[in-house]
Formats: sequence, structure tokens, C-alpha cells
Amino acid sequence: MKGKEISNYARMVLIAAEVLLISILSYGAGAYLPGEMGAYISLDVLYCLPIIQTARLAAIHDAVRHSDTQTSTLIGMAVALAWSATEAAIIWPNFPVAAFLLNLFTRSVAFTVLGRVMLKLWRKSEYAHKDMLTGLANRMELLEKLEIEQARSERSGSAYSLLYIDIDRFKSLNDAYGHHVGDEALKLVAEILRESSREADVAARIGGDEFILLLPDTNEESCAVLIERIENATKQAFEEKSWQIAVSIGKATKVGKTKKVDWVIQLADEHMYETKRAKQQPINDAVEPLIG
Repeated sequence: MKGKEISNYARMVLIAAEVLLISILSYGAGAYLPGEMGAYISLDVLYCLPIIQTARLAAIHDAVRHSDTQTSTLIGMAVALAWSATEAAIIWPNFPVAAFLLNLFTRSVAFTVLGRVMLKLWRKSEYAHKDMLTGLANRMELLEKLEIEQARSERSGSAYSLLYIDIDRFKSLNDAYGHHVGDEALKLVAEILRESSREADVAARIGGDEFILLLPDTNEESCAVLIERIENATKQAFEEKSWQIAVSIGKATKVGKTKKVDWVIQLADEHMYETKRAKQQPINDAVEPLIG
């Protein structure tokens, strides 16, 4: 997480450097080109580039939190100020202050609108393959990545695995505490899957309370270790919240493209239900003597 934050800060520094470079080039063209050439050359349209890039960065960084309004406004005003100040500096002190303020206002509005529109477009592009609640991959992206992994496994001969994770008694949690708590539980499971997986793995939410973890270069033994880790992590997290829920996890390990992607998912799903039934059987066995 810290590495991602540093990367975002680095991108912001580069965007600021880009704004500074555009301002220097604009000032140079207006103030130093021979004759009236500077009056006919305009680099101002380049100021749209940092707005677009900032919107892209915000779409990635705030994909789950949706905190975009102030960022778009502040960046739009900053770029508008850079443009207006550069323009005024070329003929300073003969540039009218009223014109400077009016230009600053209109450009701030225009850049703010542009930033928000681009942010929505970038987010729409991001969410075409993302689950909006958790930020994990959605079913579409999972299927694409699974097909790619099958092709890679076919070439290399190495096994890949799929974990199918379902939250037990999730409906009861929603009914008892409300959907906002259910959403919190889904986000918590998503975060545990992120922390438990490698960079090459793909964590996805495919609907409701069902998740899938695609694991390249992973055999059955490694799956068993990871399943235990996820079960322990979720059990501890749920107990801390006093939630009467748990997870059931099924697995499927294959090599190559011997089966279609939907079949591999179904296989892991069936194993998950076997695991769920196995956990419920001791409860049923304990209840039967009481009934008799």
C-alpha cells in the first residue's frame, strides 16, 4: 500500500512538472520569438493534458471511495492560474488586472468541468472490468484472465488453481444488521483476499457474496496452505466484529486448456458446496438425538 502511495505522489510531481514546462514554453514562445511570431503561436491547448492525466490518476486512486469533487476543482484552478499568470507575464505590467481575473475565473470553470467529465469517463473504463463495491476484478475480467492463464499453463505445463469463496450465513447478517454491514463484510473479505494473494494472482467478486481467487503456478498443496490462511484471517476478522458468519472455500487445480473456463469455475463451486455441507453435517448429527 505504501508503495502505491509513493507512486501516486510521483505521478502528481510529474504532472506539476508538466504544467511548469508548458508554462515555460508558452512564455518563451510569446516573449522571445522574433517579430510578431509569438502572437501567432499558441501552446495553451497543452494545459488540457495535465487535467486529463490528473483525472486518470484520481480514477485509479479513488476507485472505491469516489472522492473526486474537490480534487477536480483544485487542479482545475491551479492549471487555470498557471495559464493566466504565464499569459500576463509576457506583457507585464501592461496586462489588465480585470482581464487576468476574468480569464482565471472562466478557465477555472472550464478546467473543473473538463476534469470531472474525464474522471467519469476514466472511471467508467475502470469499472468495465471492476466490481464497484470492492474494487476487485468482476466476472468479465476474471474470465479473460482465466483464459490467458489456461493458455500460459498449456505452454508451460505448470498447474493453475482456482479458489471459490462463499460467505456462510451472509443473508442472516444482512437481515440482522442491514445492508451497510453486509457491504462492510464484503469489503473486509475483499481486503483479506488482496492481502493473502500475490501480485500475479487475480481476486474477483463474481456476484453477491461469492469471490474467486485465480492462482497461477499453484498446485493443490499450495492451495491447501492458502485456504487455511484465508480461513484463519476471516475467522479472526469476523470475531472482532462479532459477526456470526464464516467462509466456505472450494478449489480446482488444472493444467492447460483441457476444460472450458466456466467448467473450471463450476468445479471449484461444487467443491465449495461440498465443504459447506461437511461443516453443516456435525450440527445436523448433534440435533438428531435431541429430536428423537
